Amino acid sequence: MRIMEEESKRKMKIKKGDTVLVLAGKDNAKTGKVVTIDPENNSAIVDGINIYKKHVKPNKKYPQGGIIDKSVPIKISNLMVICPNCKKATRTATKNTGREKRRICLKCKEVVDAT
Repeated sequence: MRIMEEESKRKMKIKKGDTVLVLAGKDNAKTGKVVTIDPENNSAIVDGINIYKKHVKPNKKYPQGGIIDKSVPIKISNLMVICPNCKKATRTATKNTGREKRRICLKCKEVVDAT
């Protein structure tokens, strides 16, 4: 039980709104913007990445029914942040600057954003 609580409090290195590079899977080497983060499942939904077709019966939301495109979560371990300054895929580190923590790019040593 305690392990489950610790995993749910895990700090994520990728944030909503980051531009990321996909490292593995069918969308390998594609980039996209993070739409949502799910820390409990260690996954994220990236805009335009990991799209699957879903067959839907007619209902109130889809009166015609048919085939729709649906974004499916992708594991965080398969994503890498793209630095907005140097435009390269990089790991990030946190640095305390006075009162706030900031994420910095490990390649160009510039601030990615405040956390």
